[in-house]
Amino acid sequence: MLNDFNRWLQDSVFKPLEDKKMPVMEHLVELQVRLTRAVLITAVVFVATFFYADTLVKWLRIPLQNMFVPSTLSWEPTDLPTVPFVFLAPGEALWQNVKVAGLFAVVLAMPYILLEVWKFVVPGLHVQERRFVGPFVLLSTLAFFAGVCFSFFFVLPFALNFLISYGVSAGFIPQLSIAQYVGFALWFLLVFGLIFEVPLAITLMAKLGWVDAPFLRRYRKWALLGAFIIAAILTPTPDPFNQCLMALPMYIFYEVGIVSAGFFNKKKPAPEEADEAPAAAAGPAGRGPGGAGMPKSADGDYVAVPSGSPRR
Repeated sequence: MLNDFNRWLQDSVFKPLEDKKMPVMEHLVELQVRLTRAVLITAVVFVATFFYADTLVKWLRIPLQNMFVPSTLSWEPTDLPTVPFVFLAPGEALWQNVKVAGLFAVVLAMPYILLEVWKFVVPGLHVQERRFVGPFVLLSTLAFFAGVCFSFFFVLPFALNFLISYGVSAGFIPQLSIAQYVGFALWFLLVFGLIFEVPLAITLMAKLGWVDAPFLRRYRKWALLGAFIIAAILTPTPDPFNQCLMALPMYIFYEVGIVSAGFFNKKKPAPEEADEAPAAAAGPAGRGPGGAGMPKSADGDYVAVPSGSPRR
């Protein structure tokens, strides 16, 4: 059943996309057409999402004063006081609606964008690469959205509650700029979506033979240090709390990538086979030009030159 499906997939989907040795200019024209289609579809979706920009901003405000409860799958309000939003420039509120609508438009149009990219790239791929790239793109997309959801439901409410409660306990009145909050929330969602791509990136490098599980285990300490350095750069606030919230999942996914690299590591040829191959190649080459295939004679098989007068 699986072989029949693979044969149908190859004959019905992949073969019609085979490259017909197109010139470079035709490739550029095709790229321009596909990019134009992707931009037009994204623009249409952006027009639709812009009318719901206020609703989308309200969704982004949910983690500000609520905590998600997994047992009941609901949001529970926190003890924080009401935090009003302010804008500090005339066009700040409008610009934040444009930013939020544009981001959601790209997310919603991403399946079509990936379809156009796939149709442009697939003619230049081998059959094995096509079978590998398709599932990898699908899994990477799912991992990105899983990271965004994890950040929205768990990390972002926890970080916001800690930061605002710390400021309130110090005697300050919370008033957040709409631009600062939207930038903080979107940046957190984006970074955690990329963090969830770490195991897949390590698996891809292991599949290509760039790294293996022993190599990754040997550099565990440096990976932990690198996770905290990257988190310090990417964290929108300088406090160590948010740095740990970002660095620890990054290192955990590094460990997951080590396990995945052990399963999907590129197989290397055995040393015995590598040693036998040069020996087999050097055997025929070491024989003389006239003695190819001649067995070595023993001492009892030696034939002496007969004695006698030389011929005249």
